[in-house]
Formats: sequence, structure tokens, C-alpha cells
Amino acid sequence: MAKIITLGEIMLRLSAPGTLRFVQSEAFDVVYGGGEANVAVSLANFGHDARFVTKLPTHEIGEAAVNALSRYGVDTRHIVRGGDRIGIYFLETGASMRPSKVIYDRADSAIAHADPGEFDWDAIFQDADWFHWSGITPALGKKAALLTKTACLAAKKHGVKVSCDLNYRKKLWTPAQAQAVMKDLMQYVDVCIGNEEDAELVLGFKPSSTDVTKAKLDSAAYRAIFLEMKAAFGFQTIASTLRESHSASHNGWSAAMLHGNEFLVSKHYDIDPIVDRVGGGDAFSGGLIHGLLAKTPQAALEFAVAASALKHTIKGDFNLVDLKEVESLAGGDASGRVQR
Repeated sequence: MAKIITLGEIMLRLSAPGTLRFVQSEAFDVVYGGGEANVAVSLANFGHDARFVTKLPTHEIGEAAVNALSRYGVDTRHIVRGGDRIGIYFLETGASMRPSKVIYDRADSAIAHADPGEFDWDAIFQDADWFHWSGITPALGKKAALLTKTACLAAKKHGVKVSCDLNYRKKLWTPAQAQAVMKDLMQYVDVCIGNEEDAELVLGFKPSSTDVTKAKLDSAAYRAIFLEMKAAFGFQTIASTLRESHSASHNGWSAAMLHGNEFLVSKHYDIDPIVDRVGGGDAFSGGLIHGLLAKTPQAALEFAVAASALKHTIKGDFNLVDLKEVESLAGGDASGRVQR
């Protein structure tokens, strides 16, 4: 299996129990998660040597975050310790026509103020096969953007393939700020992942006939935009999840991909009810990285979509499924029958 590096922020997630609203909650459920950490857990579950790079405080909450990763087989040796706080986010899970809500409390987290010189990049990328990051990390501030660029340069120095999930977060920066930073970073990216909103807000591209809020998506519209993105940035592979939001509890789920000059569309999944959609895109990224390393392009896309569909059935940020479970769903077994 491959050695894969991910860089980003792992956060403390405090969730209102079940589908309670924040104002109803007298306690919160505690888990840890974050875009690139979620990808690392997926890849570790698929048998890869997955290593997560970040900075966390030396106190017990920082240690709990490290332990959450180690529990699922992620290598944490390159995590730098220091700083004053771990980022926090609060989650209120929606239901039916009421959407989920997220409140961030992540300003001045340890990774946001990390200095590139604190990390041994040559040791991190020695013998690595793949490096993954997302647009969330450079959105944390100027120092985090510099950290991301430094990591990309180090990855390219070591001949490592680089993937990026565009992952636009409007609560962290504006489209203008995102494009000013992200367009420069795209020169290092081989595999670009993102949905229709990410492509528009982060890179300025928009499919002509999609409306996720009305549950209408035309996958063919993505081919033209993928070709424009490839011409602009030279990506080897571009992939997008296609989410049809019927309600907070019921989504349609599929994906499209341009691999070289081949345009591919996955099978479609009807996810109803959704248990927890947070981390669904990260599960797709993890599945796609595994697939592109181990499978044909179409099989890689099907594996990624199946992995991310399964994530919607699992509470928490991490996609706690193994290869056999994903292969079973990708192969057509969506019965949900008890496995004995």
C-alpha cells in the first residue's frame, strides 16, 4: 500500500445530541475531525500508511485529538506540539427541511499560527507517494497559507503526487480572498476535487445547468467546466461529487470525473435517511485517492462514491468503513442486510 501524507487542522466537534437544536441542548456529544484528518482515517482503514501533519497544543485536549487519530491507525509522528488552543466547531444536525448548522470557534488555533520551519519536510515526504490538502487550511490565515505552499513545494521536490479538495468555507474567507490564494496553489495540484460551489467560488468556474437546492443536476454540464479547469491549471484528474439535496435527511449522491481526456460518471445512490453528512466529501477524497492508486479510473470513481455514500450512515466525522464494505456496496449490494 501507499504512503500518503495529509496536512490540515483536526478540531474538537461538539454536537447537539440527535437532532436537538442548540438552544435545547444541555450537553454535547464529543468527537474529533477535520477535512484532511478525515481523509487520513479513511486511507488508514483502507490499509495505507496514512500520516497526518498538523500542530496541536500540549494539553490533554490536544492529546485526545492525537489519540483519536491513532485509534484508527493514522501515523501521528509528524504532529508538532505547541500553541494555545485546538479549533472547535459546534454542530446542530438538521432534519427534513431544516438544514444542519455549524458554528466555528477556531480563531487562533495552533495550526493557524504554525511556522513552516517547525516541520521537517524532508522527513515527512521521504518515500511518500501522495500528498493531500484542502482549501480549508490556507483559509485559516496568512501563516496557514504559507504553510500549505511550503508543504506543496516540498512534496513536488520529492516527486509526490498532490491532490486538493477545494472545500470553500464562507465563514473563513470570501471568494475574492480564496481565489487570490488558491489559484496560485493550483500549480502544484495533480488531482483537483470539489463540488460545483467550490469550483465557482474558489476558482471562478461554474457549470451552466446545475441547481443543487432544487435537486436537479446535469452531470454532462460538468465535462465542459472540467475541460476549462484542465486548460487553465493543467490538472491530471478533476472530480466532483454531485449532491441532490431533497432535504436535510434525504440526498441523491453520485460523482463525475475527468481523468486525462476521459469523462466518467458514477452510479447514483439515494441516501435516506442521512445519519451524518459531515465528512461525506472527505470520504469521497479518501476513496478516490485509494481508487486512483489501485484501480482503473471508472472503478476508482465507483469506489469513491460508494465510500462517501456509506459515510452518510455513520455518526461523527470519520468514515469508519473498510475495503470489503466499500467494495460490496460498489459491487451492487445496497440491501443493508445483517452480516452474519
